[in-house]
Amino acid sequence: MCGIVGYIGWREALPILLQGLKRLEYRGYDSAGLALLNGSIISVIKQKGSVSGLEAATVTLPEEMRNATIGIGHTRWATHGEPSDQNAHPFLNASRDIALIHNGIVENFSSLKQELISQGYIFLSETDSEVLVHLIDRIWKSDSRLDLESATRNALRHVDGAYGICVISSREPDKIIIARKGSPLVIGIGTGEYFIASDAAPIVEHTNKVVYLSDGELAVVTRDGYTVKSIENIEQAKIVTELDYSLDKIEKGGFEHFMLKEIFEQPEVMKNVMRGRVNPEKGLIHLGGISEYLDRLKQAKHIVICACGTSWHAALIGKYLIEEFARIKVEVDYASEFRYRNPIVGVDDVVILISQSGETADTLAALHVAKEKGALVMGICNVVGSTIARETLCGMYTHAGPEIGVASTKAFTAQVVMLYMLALSLSKGRTISHDEIALHLRELSCLPEKASRILELDGQIKGIAERFRDANNALYLGRGYNFPVALEGALKLKEISYIHAEGYPAAEMKHGPIALIDKDMPVIFIATHDSTYAKILSNIEEVRSRKGRVIAIANVGDGEVSRLTEDVIFIPSSSAPLSPLLTVIPLQLLAYHSATLRGCNVDRPRNLAKSVTVE
Repeated sequence: MCGIVGYIGWREALPILLQGLKRLEYRGYDSAGLALLNGSIISVIKQKGSVSGLEAATVTLPEEMRNATIGIGHTRWATHGEPSDQNAHPFLNASRDIALIHNGIVENFSSLKQELISQGYIFLSETDSEVLVHLIDRIWKSDSRLDLESATRNALRHVDGAYGICVISSREPDKIIIARKGSPLVIGIGTGEYFIASDAAPIVEHTNKVVYLSDGELAVVTRDGYTVKSIENIEQAKIVTELDYSLDKIEKGGFEHFMLKEIFEQPEVMKNVMRGRVNPEKGLIHLGGISEYLDRLKQAKHIVICACGTSWHAALIGKYLIEEFARIKVEVDYASEFRYRNPIVGVDDVVILISQSGETADTLAALHVAKEKGALVMGICNVVGSTIARETLCGMYTHAGPEIGVASTKAFTAQVVMLYMLALSLSKGRTISHDEIALHLRELSCLPEKASRILELDGQIKGIAERFRDANNALYLGRGYNFPVALEGALKLKEISYIHAEGYPAAEMKHGPIALIDKDMPVIFIATHDSTYAKILSNIEEVRSRKGRVIAIANVGDGEVSRLTEDVIFIPSSSAPLSPLLTVIPLQLLAYHSATLRGCNVDRPRNLAKSVTVE
């Protein structure tokens, strides 16, 4: 959720913090703030609203604080306490010599707060985060032998829940203390300077060398270097990772919104996912990240895929693909439910975790449950060095590049391509011949060009959105491989345009949703040519007879669908298993244009943040 950035070095910290917060604003944009440390003075400025508003407010800072070379900044996604100036981070202790920012949730904050109040501490916010700065203050003042590092470590031993924190103090003015448990933090390594952030976005323009903190680790960062220890005070060896993307990948590149840019990047993303992994001419597929465990994967009695949100929809398609190609039983679970229902998995089973960020809190919790039960845990994620990548036994990066738009688009496409390749790998030598695999790979390699042709329909899709922009509800219907796409299309519409939308298997329409259909209800059908095509036509007729307004996604040249619908978006033909990678693109564009026409900020939809790192 919230965005964290910190700097210690030889440059002025303020512009670095502000630019970093702008890069991180997709993680939280309810409020923003920063703390600057110069000698014996900490200056905090924070307020409800955007980072641009915070930037404007920094003109009031005195010159000595503008020259400060140490600072921390935060952009908030509210959990405890509404968005307000008082609830914005950073938080100060009473003597204003400790400042703290926090991402996560302190689950036992209520009892800690009552204890601190009984000892005379006064709270100025409604947040759980403020507890931490007062707790550190109390512990530090209780023992003159302690330093900021040990006071922070001792305080965190009292905390239940998740945290990613940065702490500075004018009592020790040349260091930043950071720690994580369930909420990501990364240290960027410069020359005589270090950068701290909740993800790599604000770091890439300064350095490509980073160190990722693991759960239960605390680091002391100075101008001369950093040390990483466990909460138990045991020093930890860390590996320096080189970031694999550049600054241009986290900028809009001439597009009005990140979401639109990322929709249009999908043909290239498809190529990137396949690059070095498939050879269509020879019918070869090689997934290096799982090669060591491939035999065990093929022998699994049962595969469980755990994910959340858009990744869960990709997982549903993965279930269809693996079951059809490899004939292995697959179950798809919401990660948030898997962790709480004592799932039946063991040493003969495989649990696949899918997460764009690799930091989704519920998916990480599901990973830990699966490991405890002895299952082989495999990850599919986009972010190199993320927690899921580090804690799974094997896995694959999607190589989709940074996804800044809160509503996921290209990550979904990359995940489905990856699941398609995984299904074929599990099938090789077991259920599908070499020639069949070669045919599937040739079809897969044609998808980027077909996706590019769909993107040329952007103007037509915007015209359809103009006619339906004032709808209050929408229904998305699909069958087979395109039922999960119906779910994803509905999710995209509701999360960025705030139009209530539901996705259903088309056959289930008569079991309830048909009651909602009237002359004002747009019904979006995915009506591509496959084994359910005739059934879909019947469903369209049922909607028409009730005056519903039908929009269809159909294959080029389909006159029958055109005759039955008010609007039809024609897309290139493909095999049924590959069709979701094409049918989803018009639905993404439909949601995007519906939202922009309604005046919604598609990159920062209300109440949502990019990476759900708290439960």
